[in-house]
Amino acid sequence: MFTAIVYSTPECMQCKMTYRALDKAGITYRIVDVAEDDAAREFVTDELGYSQAPVVVIDDQDHWSGFRPDQISRIAQANSSASASGTSVTTTRKDQQS
Repeated sequence: MFTAIVYSTPECMQCKMTYRALDKAGITYRIVDVAEDDAAREFVTDELGYSQAPVVVIDDQDHWSGFRPDQISRIAQANSSASASGTSVTTTRKDQQS
């Protein structure tokens, strides 16, 4: 079971498109506002090397920047395969936390 982390900024259109696509795919996610969280912004820029929001992190080796429906589909398919094999996968939306 995993929860994707979406590092975003306020009023980011690609971020909103990513939320909608994740919701539609049934992928659970948590939103982190990099405009308010200095440590998160440093992680995204310094550790991961991204300069564009959103940044979606699945795990240490699986992450991307921007609106990427191809990546979201890939993750959704992996979730479907895991569900079919009996692996526990969360498929409900996790709303933005403050």
